[in-house]
Amino acid sequence: MINADPLELAKFGELAHRWWDPDGEFRPLHQINPLRLDWIDGLARVAGKTVADIGCGGGILAESMARRGADVLGIDLSSKPLKVAQLHALEAEVGGLAYREQSAESLAAERPGQFDLVTCMEMLEHVPEPASVVRACATLVKPGGWAFFSTIHRNAKAFVMAIVGAEHVLKLLPKGTHEYARFIRPSELARWAREAGLEVAQFKGMEYNPLTQRYRLSADTSVNYLLACRKPT
Repeated sequence: MINADPLELAKFGELAHRWWDPDGEFRPLHQINPLRLDWIDGLARVAGKTVADIGCGGGILAESMARRGADVLGIDLSSKPLKVAQLHALEAEVGGLAYREQSAESLAAERPGQFDLVTCMEMLEHVPEPASVVRACATLVKPGGWAFFSTIHRNAKAFVMAIVGAEHVLKLLPKGTHEYARFIRPSELARWAREAGLEVAQFKGMEYNPLTQRYRLSADTSVNYLLACRKPT
């Protein structure tokens, strides 16, 4: 069975045509992308690296890594966002970038240990078995390579901020974007990473200031957070 929720795939598929609108439903992704890109680049130096972007959606992160000189393969199981990603890359004439409709587990079976970097951002909270995706990412990474994840903490503050605040009050995201039961505690994600053979290197929080309408990286992992891991040599 494919590790995907058909309702989630359909939900993002219906919004695919809006993916590259910086003022549309995916505005938060456009706003946080420079932060997460610089964080990844600062730790792993993407230029000249082979990268697998798992759950790439419409390609915002994948394309930005390719623009910095990485050889990127973006995969997703939602066909409409992939078509949008392919068209945008073609129109923008971005090289070093390919997209495939494929699961993380399938790619891991096909190309184990073949990527310098694996990114899986804002995706784990949308799949039935996130630990399986973490294992696949660990399999894809070369010894000495990096795996990067981002998701949302499961606690009362995250419910208030990420669902009530972001979806209902501030309307940063469409209603129903997230389901609280699928949020992931940092301790859970770290455990899955270690069980998959990765070493936890760094946690980072990502905070949103509603007054300035800006995001920033911080040490506060109580809502949105990122995790960097390395595969031992």
